Amino acid sequence: MVAKTFGSAVSGVDAKLITIEVNVGQGTSFFMVGLPDSAVKESQQRVESALKYYGYRMPRQKVVINLAPADIRKEGSSYDLPIALGILKASEQVLFPELENYIIMGELSLDGKLRPVKGSLPIAIEARKNGFKGFILPEENASEASIVNNIDIIGVQTLEDAIRFLEGELEIPPLVTDTRDIFYNSLKEFEFDFADVQGQENIKRAMEIAAAGGHNVIMIGPPGAGKTMLAKRLPSILPPLSLQEALETTKIHSVAGKLGKNASLIAQRPFRSPHHTISDVALVGGGGNPQPGEISLSHNGVLFLDELPEFKRTVLEVMRQPLEERKVTISRAKVSVDYPANFMLIASMNPCPCGYYNHPEKECVCGPGIVQRYLNKISGPLLDRIDLHVEVTPVKFEEMTSNRKSESSKSIREKVIIGREVQTERFKNHPDVFCNAMMPSHMVKEICQINEAGKALLKTAMERLGLSARAYDRILKVSRTIADLSQSNSIKVEHLAEAIQYRSLDREGWAG
Repeated sequence: MVAKTFGSAVSGVDAKLITIEVNVGQGTSFFMVGLPDSAVKESQQRVESALKYYGYRMPRQKVVINLAPADIRKEGSSYDLPIALGILKASEQVLFPELENYIIMGELSLDGKLRPVKGSLPIAIEARKNGFKGFILPEENASEASIVNNIDIIGVQTLEDAIRFLEGELEIPPLVTDTRDIFYNSLKEFEFDFADVQGQENIKRAMEIAAAGGHNVIMIGPPGAGKTMLAKRLPSILPPLSLQEALETTKIHSVAGKLGKNASLIAQRPFRSPHHTISDVALVGGGGNPQPGEISLSHNGVLFLDELPEFKRTVLEVMRQPLEERKVTISRAKVSVDYPANFMLIASMNPCPCGYYNHPEKECVCGPGIVQRYLNKISGPLLDRIDLHVEVTPVKFEEMTSNRKSESSKSIREKVIIGREVQTERFKNHPDVFCNAMMPSHMVKEICQINEAGKALLKTAMERLGLSARAYDRILKVSRTIADLSQSNSIKVEHLAEAIQYRSLDREGWAG
């Protein structure tokens, strides 16, 4: 007899329907076909042990399991549950009249308990798209899958629960989550707030501009000046995620298995801070079984690279294309996978190996040429993609002990949202551009026009400060954001003057 169950394979951030056909006939062998990997093939032992634990038997006949379509590689242990249920039906131990109305996924332990699986959210979306009645999966993943409405999400703890539910003996109410309620209640919860930061008003202003225009930032300053503290607070002033962005972000974390137990919709922008020993693959994604990397996990959020020159050169160079294209394409011999990577890059670095070059009080002990060599670890093309260069100086004792209240994240965020609304209106006919930082060169000429006084100022600044040609477009983009924050239709001289301050690393002789 042939029995059919349905599962799913995750490719990129989307899922594909997999049909699991089980045939029990004459003979004594066990075959699994349809391009399964080692983990899928090993399911025979887990399934047999789980079936015996609950008093069922593994057929001592020829069992053929086909995972169709056969040209898609099947990976992982999450096919255990549909295979076990298919074997029970094909060997006529259980009837299961509604088996084909559900997508089923789950890894079995030897005593029949279910372990969580990756990618529950995209699988639930695929199940709804294909018109299935429901999705049976481990209870720990049910919250994540229940983000998808109009489909029954059935969380089960054991193989026996799944059997009894499909036989109609056990009633398991579908898990229903009010996604919008969870989403809107979580939007304003932040662990860090700019109100905690004493002093550093110029850096807060730079962060406000970066958040309003989606600009990448590099902070240069001595150890202990507050670079990491400021970077951690950036998500608290970014505009809130839209429901669509939250769903995209949650899908990526679901596929990577980073959501944790009983997790639901991600309502806050991600903040990822990988260590400088990270490999190329861990940062951009890939591997034998392609997985999203840190830049995709920070999609719609912030990627913070602390001590930028300490990262391997190759790691930094592989970021250049994703920074430009806002996505990562992982290509292998048999498969090509796209992961979104629309993130804000915030980097920090010491000005030299000892950390005290240009320090107001401490003396730099680095020899001649060492400072320049340290800065040269960051290539020009990567620096070209960073709009704001901000010098961070240590906070004075008087400022640290002051009782004056700093501006809160909530207050800064309100200004950022106003600036973003202006940009949303400006770019409404350009679906690939969401903020000023994403403007291509031809659009900069059209949108960032300046008057004669502005041109004279920019010319003088470029000549006197020795700014490079690549700084020109960046200054115009940043000055457009500053104008948006001021709710000004045109770029004024004061907007340009402020933007010019944020090009420290382009000045000739900065590290001379």
